[in-house]
Amino acid sequence: MTQPQLEPLPAGHIQGFAGLAARLAEAIGAVVLGKDEVVRLTLTALFAQGHVLLEDVPGVGKTTLARALAATVHGQWRRIQFTPDLLPSDVSGVTIFNQATRGFEFHPGPVFANIVIADEINRASPKTQSALLEVMEERTVTVDGVRHTVPRPFLVVATQNPVEMDGTYRLPEAQLDRFLMKLSVGYPDEAVEIEVLRGATLRSPDALEPVTDTATVGEMVRMAQQVHIADPLYAYAVRLAAATRAHPQVRVGVSPRGVIALTRAACAYALISGRGYVLPEDLKALLGPVFAHRILLTPDAQLRGTSAEEVLADAMRTVPVPLPGGGGGPAGGPSGGSAPPANGRASGRAAGAASPTAYGAPAQTNGTAHLPRSAEGASSHANGAAPREASGQRRAVGGFTFGGLRPLPGS
Repeated sequence: MTQPQLEPLPAGHIQGFAGLAARLAEAIGAVVLGKDEVVRLTLTALFAQGHVLLEDVPGVGKTTLARALAATVHGQWRRIQFTPDLLPSDVSGVTIFNQATRGFEFHPGPVFANIVIADEINRASPKTQSALLEVMEERTVTVDGVRHTVPRPFLVVATQNPVEMDGTYRLPEAQLDRFLMKLSVGYPDEAVEIEVLRGATLRSPDALEPVTDTATVGEMVRMAQQVHIADPLYAYAVRLAAATRAHPQVRVGVSPRGVIALTRAACAYALISGRGYVLPEDLKALLGPVFAHRILLTPDAQLRGTSAEEVLADAMRTVPVPLPGGGGGPAGGPSGGSAPPANGRASGRAAGAASPTAYGAPAQTNGTAHLPRSAEGASSHANGAAPREASGQRRAVGGFTFGGLRPLPGS
């Protein structure tokens, strides 16, 4: 069964998406120094309607990254400091009897926001952690049998300390699977750490100005859903997941939900790169952040010190990368290469003999999506100029055109 054909994204929209994503990354990078790839992956999760779990030792900038992301988007954001005595109602909200109206009223909890920062989520009890399960998957909260919808877009950025540290509660696998990505910030290198010390009192997320608003982010989310994925790449993602399930050192492999998460993230990742179609390198770059936390190793593998990343490396070596025509190249890449570049960036050259644009939609040439018939004759130059709209219902946003959106501040 072939996938339904989506209308290709106009080139001006693709360029505008990449430009706005770059502005967001630049603003966040002014506070979180030397972590460009982590910032890029966090933005990928935002545009893919996913959630992010940041796990690392204290003091490396997990909360700063989450706050910087919230500060660059003009919308509602809340921070929840998880502690052992935090109750589920402190997260989701509570129904209170109002004596004046002689009725019950629902008082929303901090989870009712566009961006929710769950700081040190593994400090809370499992009962409180489970309060996030429903809202992370369905974007609704049920209190006293009544469903309440949270604002859109909705993103949870959770931080946690490594589980071997005292005073923490291990997140259950069911909740880990709700996170699109699990990232590690890591220590900065020497030059970056010196730069952090020089401006430690000046760099704060509170000083950041919003770069965009939630309406524009919502439109960008919808754009990511229109990115083209060739049928062979869907099969490639499924085979990578199947390789984890069949691995002798794996007890539980990646579920179908994990495969859906990988393809969704790849669509947003491609748009950030300025493409309206997905390459095999996009899937490879996201394999670790999206798949690793969904793999449960056997006890023997844990004793041997095997990691989920090693399992994924084996999967990439054994599963051949498909060629655009549906054939499969040698395992590790169409040109017989091994793993993707260490920085995870997608590269057209890495696709070997196959041209990267061969993975694009049929209506695309040279990586540029043709305009729909209603906008034929419109101009979409490489300088990012917005195409002329036939309907007259679209307005320019930051140098390009988004349907029905308000102009961004300063555009």
